[in-house]
Amino acid sequence: MEKTVATNKKARFLYEIEETYEAGIVLTGPEVKSLRMGRANLADSFARVVNGEVYLYNMHISPYPFSREAAFSDPRRTRKLLLHKREINRLAGKVAERGYTLIPLRVYFKDGWAKVELALAKGKKLHDRRETIKRREEERALRRRFKGKIR
Repeated sequence: MEKTVATNKKARFLYEIEETYEAGIVLTGPEVKSLRMGRANLADSFARVVNGEVYLYNMHISPYPFSREAAFSDPRRTRKLLLHKREINRLAGKVAERGYTLIPLRVYFKDGWAKVELALAKGKKLHDRRETIKRREEERALRRRFKGKIR
């Protein structure tokens, strides 16, 4: 059973998603408790492959209020992600290509373990984003128009 804690809503708008990976995340005890309370934010976060390991940058996990560590911990610290070596090598090769980046789509709990859904993505150009908005508006208008007519 999965319980989603945080999603990156802008990611699918700003990036063209090529592939997704499930990665474990290395956390401290108070961070896990804070995540279980749903106190995380993925805005502006990204991942990098450094020396054969994957790290997540700029993910904000609010300090757990009932912890002694809360005053000393950095909410935006760099966190290590756990992936298989062949997945890391594949990601490193793809990110080395021009235009690819690693973006976290969501943080969730699966069987009690904190996981991150990591996407290999390419940034969309401005005209692609405008087209996405236009298509969404057209679909919305069609749904509104035919709302009561379909049986």
